[in-house]
Amino acid sequence: MTIYIQYMVSLRCKLLVKTELDNLGIHYSTIDLGEVEMKENLSTEQYAKLDRALKRSGLALIDDKKNILIEKIKHSVIERIHYSNEPLLVNFSDYLSSELHYNFNYLSKLFAEVKGATIEHYIILHKIERTKELLLYDELSLKEIANVMNYSSVAHLSAQFKKMTGLTPMHFKKMREYKKRISLENV
Repeated sequence: MTIYIQYMVSLRCKLLVKTELDNLGIHYSTIDLGEVEMKENLSTEQYAKLDRALKRSGLALIDDKKNILIEKIKHSVIERIHYSNEPLLVNFSDYLSSELHYNFNYLSKLFAEVKGATIEHYIILHKIERTKELLLYDELSLKEIANVMNYSSVAHLSAQFKKMTGLTPMHFKKMREYKKRISLENV
């Protein structure tokens, strides 16, 4: 049995879910962003207790198929952008279609219908947040960051960064007091 969890977007969320499962004595085999593979089916009582425990921490169990697919889209984007340093060799639409086994047009329409924003906008928001993180680490050049973030050029990255933040990447890097990033849960 697989259960799906909304708003589970970081490694810290995975640890929180693990703790709640352990506290409730619920056995699982794997925990990934947005989903947990259970060793056995949950009783109605276990499901309700887990849902209450997760809601106290800002997470929630989901069982609606559309919302599950939306969460899978979000988690695929987050995994790819925030937890992989390898350049994406295909465009994001092909990546998501391959990853989720759905036509991208369907995914895009569903995402826009449910979230009120496009997948493309969601991807850009996360790419900008990851770019901020990489700029603050100060380990990669802007050209290397553009490559890791799958931008065609530094100019394209810079233009999109400025459009989203109002600052150039270099200005952002120089501003010590502006180093506030948006948490993944709020992107």
